[in-house]
Amino acid sequence: MTRSPERIVIVGASLAGLAAAHGLRERGFAGRLTLIGDEPHLPYDRPPLSKQVLRGLYSADTTLPRPPDLGAEFRLGLPATRLDPEERFVELGDGSRLPYDRLLIATGTRARPWPKPEEAALDGLYTLRGRDDAQRLGQRLQAKPRRVVLVGGGFIGFEVASTCRDLDLPVTLLVRDAVPLAAALGARLGGLIGEVAREKGVDLRLASEIERMEAEGGRLTAVTLKDDERIETDCLVAAIGTLRNVEWLDGSGLAADAKGLRCDAFCRALRRDGSVVRGVFAAGDVARWPNPHDDDALVAVEHWGNARAQAETAAGNMLAGDASAMRRHDHLPDFWSQQFGLTIKLVGLTDGADAFAVVHGSLEQRRLVAVFGKEGRTVAAASIDSARWLPAYKAAIRERAPFPPIEEALDQPRLRVQEP
Repeated sequence: MTRSPERIVIVGASLAGLAAAHGLRERGFAGRLTLIGDEPHLPYDRPPLSKQVLRGLYSADTTLPRPPDLGAEFRLGLPATRLDPEERFVELGDGSRLPYDRLLIATGTRARPWPKPEEAALDGLYTLRGRDDAQRLGQRLQAKPRRVVLVGGGFIGFEVASTCRDLDLPVTLLVRDAVPLAAALGARLGGLIGEVAREKGVDLRLASEIERMEAEGGRLTAVTLKDDERIETDCLVAAIGTLRNVEWLDGSGLAADAKGLRCDAFCRALRRDGSVVRGVFAAGDVARWPNPHDDDALVAVEHWGNARAQAETAAGNMLAGDASAMRRHDHLPDFWSQQFGLTIKLVGLTDGADAFAVVHGSLEQRRLVAVFGKEGRTVAAASIDSARWLPAYKAAIRERAPFPPIEEALDQPRLRVQEP
């Protein structure tokens, strides 16, 4: 039987970190609990940052609630810089060392920076990931820039574009791919969202990239595209993806790289040879784990629901006496987005999907439920302003039901199975 921990350190004062702290206390852990965060803020909620905060409806302070009896020490504004899993300590940026009996790594991700440093330093270029990012960008949008240029064809780019139109700001959205949002929603649903964005006044440019930026006195004034078109702008938002915060693990022997920190089904961190690292767990955006809903294919999921669920699983397993008492992390990834007056919800992962069908509503109505199949099995479902049926398809995904899983349901159109 493993000795009960007395000191638990959580690296990452995030949603996942706070959820794990809650879970540990609820399960009776009474020892010393320390959360380390590289930002100066207490754990906060990120989804409102690209929506309500930029619109000026909320302040950038979206601090998450925590009970007064949590009894945790917060070490904020001080990043972890090194892990020694043999001696069991975490080294911080000020050189201090925190010993632990159990360690949770929940360091998440950061915004991918603009690739040209001289352009990234220009006044007028923004990224959006953290609270400070949202505050800076929100202040700029409230000052009414003459045109906002967004770079990136993912959800953040489209959510910010939607916010700009709500604020009656001219906006150009540059997407490198031929279809926006295709990686998450497939070509048909991604194309639909692109149509809606254009109807709402977004200047959507597909298969477009920036060749160079222009500036005066260190301030952005224009961008030139690779087709030589010039667009005047004093505000550019680079929404070009994220980087996982794993660099501080260099030299630790853990299996950490650009894809995330590899962990097993019980959230235990692994070494490069696949062996379990004693006392070290992972949760949230930084974790790369075997997805039981896709034959244990490794995934790293940057979704709010997974961060909470994985942190709670890790908390329980950190206190388990031995591996036989641990619970497998089996959360089915889910996600939602609000943009251009639409509410989009997704359950499951569309990676590798080879079939697609609208099972309720229609693309023309822009009110629908669609399902995705892979090798004859239902793997994901998405809804646009029509989430009533989504729980049924969530159950079908968990049950590994054939594709399509439900036929002749109420209000269901004649199914046409297509490529996604």
